[in-house]
Amino acid sequence: MSVNLDDYSYELPESRIAKHPPKERGTSKLLVYRHGNIEHHHFGSIVDQLPEEATLVFNDTKVIPARIILHKDTGARIEIFLLEPVAPSKIHEEVMISEKSSTWKCMIGNARKWKPGTQLTSPSLNFTATRTGEDEVTFEWEGIPFSQLLTEIGKIPLPPYIHREVEQEDKDRYQTVYSKMDGAVAAPTAGLHFTDEIMKELTAKGIHTKYLTLHVSAGTFQPIKTDDITQHPMHNEQVWIQKHIIESLLTTSQTIAVGTTSMRTLESLYWFGVRLHHKKQDFHIRKEDPYEMEAIDRRAALQNVLNYMDQYQLSQLSGQTEIFIYPGYTFKMCDGLITNYHMPNSTLILLVAAFIGEDWRKVYQEALENNYRFLSYGDSSLLIP
Repeated sequence: MSVNLDDYSYELPESRIAKHPPKERGTSKLLVYRHGNIEHHHFGSIVDQLPEEATLVFNDTKVIPARIILHKDTGARIEIFLLEPVAPSKIHEEVMISEKSSTWKCMIGNARKWKPGTQLTSPSLNFTATRTGEDEVTFEWEGIPFSQLLTEIGKIPLPPYIHREVEQEDKDRYQTVYSKMDGAVAAPTAGLHFTDEIMKELTAKGIHTKYLTLHVSAGTFQPIKTDDITQHPMHNEQVWIQKHIIESLLTTSQTIAVGTTSMRTLESLYWFGVRLHHKKQDFHIRKEDPYEMEAIDRRAALQNVLNYMDQYQLSQLSGQTEIFIYPGYTFKMCDGLITNYHMPNSTLILLVAAFIGEDWRKVYQEALENNYRFLSYGDSSLLIP
């Protein structure tokens, strides 16, 4: 199927991009799109808008202070943006507890002023950063976990379109209230609207809440620059799913993903089940897989995954995904989506268009006409095709 990227553009005035979170978490606007009809609410009423007995699936990743500013003796400012760990492990959770050294793939600002093989140090900490490759940096320190070191030397990496420095409120408000697993360099922003009180209301209504992990990468902000969208280099992200979550997905009547990251994880889980059906045991979902592999029944795919976990005595499943969802994709796991409003011509707007079809234009036009705030700190929507 041919997809013209220009068909997924819209005019987004700079004034509609939310530069700060609302004063109180959970007070954003909520657009509800249900079977083609649109209603306007506030996020505090989300519980009343959800189907009975629905299962909400959240991404419990936690944003790390991935932006590190260092200076050379000459005064030159070097900015290091952590992308993904390379050593001593590629697993975020293992790297975060390391206490001696860690190598990361990074984006390096002002890289021409920092030659490979040379060190930078922090005057206040016993800590060095050595550029060990074109896009690799090795950090060395002693005595504390890397996660603690990052809290001392790093900054929360706000999205590039916010155009301001990190402020004190961002340390709390650019995390979900249920964030747990260190590793993301961008927040799963659909979850920023949920409060502890709303979470309790979900339970009281009988709505099930489940958690999985996808460590959001900086690639989520990468614009599509290719005329043929299938040539867009999708970012690779780590996912973690507990066995009991997969078991519950076999029996749920309606699964609603909280955010595009949860949706990508759920759909990737299905395609791993398909890979197992085709005798491929590596959990690495390529962007081509959903368009090249023959689909199977959803329950059969999930059962394949459970059988695999039983075979290897696994209580938790880990994998990699670069799944690319665009119009023409057939959803296998998700019946609803809670999400913010995304950049034009982005992979995320393509995902929304794949989910609700051409009505994505109606949804975005309604949001623009009703003064909704857009992007990471913006307002929310509940989409049920």
